Amino acid sequence: MVKLDIISDPICPWCYIGKTHLDKALIQVPDHPFTIEWHPFQLNPDMPPEGMDRRAYLEGKFGGKEGAVRAYAPVAESAEKAGATINLEAIKRTPNTIDAHRLIHWAGIEQRQSFVVDLLFKAYFVDGRDISDHEVLADIADTAEMDAAMITKLLGSDADTADIRARDKHSREMGVNSVPTFIVAGQHAVPGAQPPEMWLNVIQEIEAQLKAAG
Repeated sequence: MVKLDIISDPICPWCYIGKTHLDKALIQVPDHPFTIEWHPFQLNPDMPPEGMDRRAYLEGKFGGKEGAVRAYAPVAESAEKAGATINLEAIKRTPNTIDAHRLIHWAGIEQRQSFVVDLLFKAYFVDGRDISDHEVLADIADTAEMDAAMITKLLGSDADTADIRARDKHSREMGVNSVPTFIVAGQHAVPGAQPPEMWLNVIQEIEAQLKAAG
């Protein structure tokens, strides 16, 4: 098997689109060679713990309403082409994602990471839920057949918070400055929401190399 590390943030629309593309490729190759692990990267590491009003956040980030509309036009277009539902009108707040990243980390221990990432994307981009809210995160954990009571207890502590911040910092020190970033076999960095065709080519090349290696 070949490790595919994915550096991502669950409020990043390009990460959502990128996973949608990757999933389409993996469905076509059920015996693909990848072992997937998700890694934390906060788009807004200085976001207040309670998050902030989404409209204020977007207008502040992109210099007003018109700038925000221009910035999200290619997102909406790419999401539609990918078949990824993004319901921007439903999203009222931009959350701090440190606790969502902790949930992804704990899901990894139980081999449920990709499922939980899917549920976080759906909760945020489709349902407009606040994925910094501990009740929302516990509900997602329950849907993923994790122990929601234990997750609630962990979220009420600072368990693994320092580790998540350290891993985020490590990615930045390694040169990652945007997400999604995919790292194939620990050495080839693939930035951005790549189309399924690219992933199919990568899988084909890896399978040829594995076959040649015996």
